[in-house]
Amino acid sequence: MDFSLIVKIFMISFVYVTLSTIRFMLTMKGYRILAPLLSMVEIVIYVTGLSIVMSSLDNPLNLAAYAIGYGVGIGLGIKIEDWLALGYTMVTVMTSDPTTSMTQKLREAGYGVTIVNAYGKDGERKMLHVLSTRKNERDLINKVLEVDEKAFIYSSDPKYIHGGFWSKRVRNR
Repeated sequence: MDFSLIVKIFMISFVYVTLSTIRFMLTMKGYRILAPLLSMVEIVIYVTGLSIVMSSLDNPLNLAAYAIGYGVGIGLGIKIEDWLALGYTMVTVMTSDPTTSMTQKLREAGYGVTIVNAYGKDGERKMLHVLSTRKNERDLINKVLEVDEKAFIYSSDPKYIHGGFWSKRVRNR
C-alpha cells in the first residue's frame, strides 16, 4: 500500500474541487475573465488526478481518497467563497414603524435606501430596499435589528444592476 499515492490523490481531488467550487461561484457572479482562467488551471489538475486514480483502481483506498478529497474540497470552496463574499445583495426590510428612523440611520452608514409604502396582514408597513455588498450584509442586518428587532428581513442576490446609488461602484468592478 502506497500511502504517498493516497495522499497525492486526496490532495489533487481536494485542490481540484476547491477551485471548481470557487470557479462556479465566480461564474455565477459574472466574473467573465477570472472564471475561465481559473477553469484552465482546474481542468489540468482534474485530468492529472483522474488519470492517477484510473490507473490505480486496484486499491479501493485510492478511490476513497479521491472521494474524501472531493467532499472536503467542496466544503473549503464554500468557506472561501463566504470569506470572499463576492457580489452584492439586495436586502428588503418590512417594518411596521411608519416614522422609522431606520432609513436615516442606514443612509448615514452609507447605504442607499428606497422606501415603498406597503400593506401587510396587520396593516400599513414600510418596505425598505437596500443594496449592499455581501461583505456588509451582516452589518446592515444588525443595524436594521437595532432599530426594529421585529422587522421582517430577506435578502437576494441581484443579477443585474443599473442606475441609482450604486451604479458607479458596480461599473468600476
